[in-house]
Amino acid sequence: MSRKSWHLDRRTMLRGMGVSVALPLLEGMSWAGGPKAPARPKRLCFVSFPDGCSLPNADDAANAKWRWYPVAPGRDYELTPVLRSLAPYREDLSLHGGLSHPLSRELLGHLAGDTWLTGGDVRGDRYQNTVSVDQVAALQLKQHTRYPSLTLSIDGGVGYKSRVSTLSFDFNGHPIPAEHKQRAIFERYFSSGGGDLAARRKSLAQGRKIVDLIHEDSKRLGRRLSKQDQAKLDEYLDSLNKVEEQIQRNEAWLDIPLKPLDTDHLELDPDPRVDPAAYVKTTYDLIALAFQADLTRVVTYQVGREDGMGFEDSFPNLALGIKRGHHTISHDTHEGHWEEWGRYDQWVADQFGHFVKRLAETEDEHGRLLDDTLVLYGSCCSTTHNARNYPLALLGGRNMGVQHGAYTVHNETVPMSNLLLSMLHAAGVEKETFSDATGLLPGVLA
Repeated sequence: MSRKSWHLDRRTMLRGMGVSVALPLLEGMSWAGGPKAPARPKRLCFVSFPDGCSLPNADDAANAKWRWYPVAPGRDYELTPVLRSLAPYREDLSLHGGLSHPLSRELLGHLAGDTWLTGGDVRGDRYQNTVSVDQVAALQLKQHTRYPSLTLSIDGGVGYKSRVSTLSFDFNGHPIPAEHKQRAIFERYFSSGGGDLAARRKSLAQGRKIVDLIHEDSKRLGRRLSKQDQAKLDEYLDSLNKVEEQIQRNEAWLDIPLKPLDTDHLELDPDPRVDPAAYVKTTYDLIALAFQADLTRVVTYQVGREDGMGFEDSFPNLALGIKRGHHTISHDTHEGHWEEWGRYDQWVADQFGHFVKRLAETEDEHGRLLDDTLVLYGSCCSTTHNARNYPLALLGGRNMGVQHGAYTVHNETVPMSNLLLSMLHAAGVEKETFSDATGLLPGVLA
């Protein structure tokens, strides 16, 4: 483009009295091209808690305060004390009742945990789980970030079928191992922008060489394997391909420094047996930092395994002095049952509220993180492990076309996958369908 008389150089300064001041970017400077402002990010986060929630009958006056959901739907709903920590964010909050996965409705709620983000079929002896919604989003959104997604949980690893310790499943329906050691997470993901570049290049080259050697040797081995062993080897090599892909991503980002971040508030070695609140909150803080640094735009966090497994089951006792495990509370029918369960649900929601507060108070170059982040918070079953009417809260995403302000109870014929599909669309991943979705969920997108 030829330069006109009214065109300005980007380096134009205001000068006077020995002082030079740079001008802001003006319309007249656009002729020269150059770097544009980065596109506004769209992020997704999925947080689940185990064993359902306290839902006494709405007409149970003595225990109504301990309901996870409000008593009545609509825009004028009243939050109970259970979700009190979310009250300051009412304009960024919507509650969705009545939703569940059709293929999981007859399952014991614990088993439905494997399908919370997939809608897959894990009934009977067949285990035909499918890809989780976060991985569908990560496939498209990874082009913008160092890492496709983060998969986190209280316990780490994958657990086992029907009692997984992760929310994420790959495109073959296999569980993706979750990370849980906060210091290791911090050192792995937040130290990639500094250090000795030559040493890091050498390390990446070594990693690539190891991957290449394994691939070459696997070809020779594959000719001698049975079909069953060949299938196992193929699964292993698929995992190896993901390692190779990440090595390539690390190489591409090697010379790009991380954004400066304030990490003084992090407590990287919390002991869940001593301070469960610090243990849970530290992971939330790491997620907020990952979004602030734009390390990834997709995160899952499982705040406890189903069926009383792992660290989380002891949290009611450690945090509140309740002399029962979380799983036991969810089954008991003794007097005070609803209060104990409700108090613990409240504690879990308070930790989540800390996360929402971080997103609301932390800004990047585009504004509040919460406005560009859509978060789903909930469980795979409602009360007493009934895999129906999942407790679900949707927060954030003001700049993603999401509308909030109501508690909506949907007809049970509507699958939860409609909500997950709507979240994909909000993030710019406009798939025609996801899992068993029948369409977008009305009222989510403006």
